[in-house]
Amino acid sequence: MTKEDREYARLKKTIIKKIRALFAKTKAKGVVLGISGGLDSTVTAYLLVEALGRKKVVALIMPEKNVTSTENIKDAKNIAKKLGIKYYTIYINRLTKLFSNLPWKQTKIAKANLKARLRMVILYNFANSNNCLVAGTSNKSELLLGYFTKYGDGASDFLPIGRLLKTEVKKMAEMMQIPERIIRKKPTAELWKGQTDEKELGFSYEEIDKAIIKINSNKKLSLKEKKIRDIIEKNRHKRLPILI
Repeated sequence: MTKEDREYARLKKTIIKKIRALFAKTKAKGVVLGISGGLDSTVTAYLLVEALGRKKVVALIMPEKNVTSTENIKDAKNIAKKLGIKYYTIYINRLTKLFSNLPWKQTKIAKANLKARLRMVILYNFANSNNCLVAGTSNKSELLLGYFTKYGDGASDFLPIGRLLKTEVKKMAEMMQIPERIIRKKPTAELWKGQTDEKELGFSYEEIDKAIIKINSNKKLSLKEKKIRDIIEKNRHKRLPILI
């Protein structure tokens, strides 16, 4: 085992310890999370099962017909089956359709954020009905950039991988021997057809994470790194408590 592997093994142990401590404190019966077939939700599911056991973890797969790829739906189901956890598949089209009757024209971003918020409503409906906590699947890179929907994928009771940069999530996945096809996927929330995280952000996660590390070290920044810093500052409000 390399030095890096040992570091990630220790980090994984710390995350698992924190998850167990949270559940001992809250007395929750279990945890529910949304899984998409992507890297972040897969790593989160693996950590939860290792921390709590498969019987206490439930996954909700919430695709949108004609937007979510069949590959991702299949991968999400296979992950749940491999981990031995209970899962439900709930298509959100019927719910999004209800909003088409609103008396104003909705923007593309409004429609995209609606999907993220509907998914979180479904997760909390399950959690409230079964005395569960909701596990978020956002990583540190997304949180710092504000690359999440307020009261959507940004809403949860705890964030198992919230301390990991995206590139660190990938290394953790490799160490945990998560299927290679999941690790190699292009990150996407699939909020619309053909959407990818890096295309929308304008930077690769490699560039973003290197910039985050450099920003925190107070070193001189390149033009690209300054742009990433500006995004972090612009979206700082998304990480703050509600204003009163």
